[in-house]
Amino acid sequence: MRAKERPGAYIPVRPSHAMPCQRVPAVKQYLCPHCAAANRVPEGRDAGQAKCGKCHELLLTGAPVEVTGAQLAAHRAGTKGAALLLDVWAPRCGPCRSMAPQFAQAAKALEPDVRLLKLNSDAEPAAASALGVSGIPALFLIRDGKVIAQTAGAMPATQIVAWARGALAAG
Repeated sequence: MRAKERPGAYIPVRPSHAMPCQRVPAVKQYLCPHCAAANRVPEGRDAGQAKCGKCHELLLTGAPVEVTGAQLAAHRAGTKGAALLLDVWAPRCGPCRSMAPQFAQAAKALEPDVRLLKLNSDAEPAAASALGVSGIPALFLIRDGKVIAQTAGAMPATQIVAWARGALAAG
């Protein structure tokens, strides 16, 4: 007996009013830096002006977001359609401190396509170790939860931006 003849058999039916191929608009998803809620921003909407649906704060601030190891894991899992650029640094590191304003300047140029995060390796040694950090400052470019490029050493904002854009284009 065929499926359509069996009593109680599932027979898929397409409603007569269904469109054959509807384009689903592309969205980017960011975690709010204030409350960690996931927020979707539709294509064509200015992500720089988008506010969190939960706490109503701006999603993108034009500045790097300080994260813990747990917050980094949440950003890696929850960010969709945009990349993450992580700076692993330490307060005791002179080159890290000198690169901090350059990294902040790069955030203004890279957002909304790239969200910039900072992880203090002294406060979060397990997270830094999991990334395989061997020297600081270290930059990790992450897309869809996976590291697609990494580099180490202090650099000016223009070089940070060029490196991130080049790695995104290549990978």
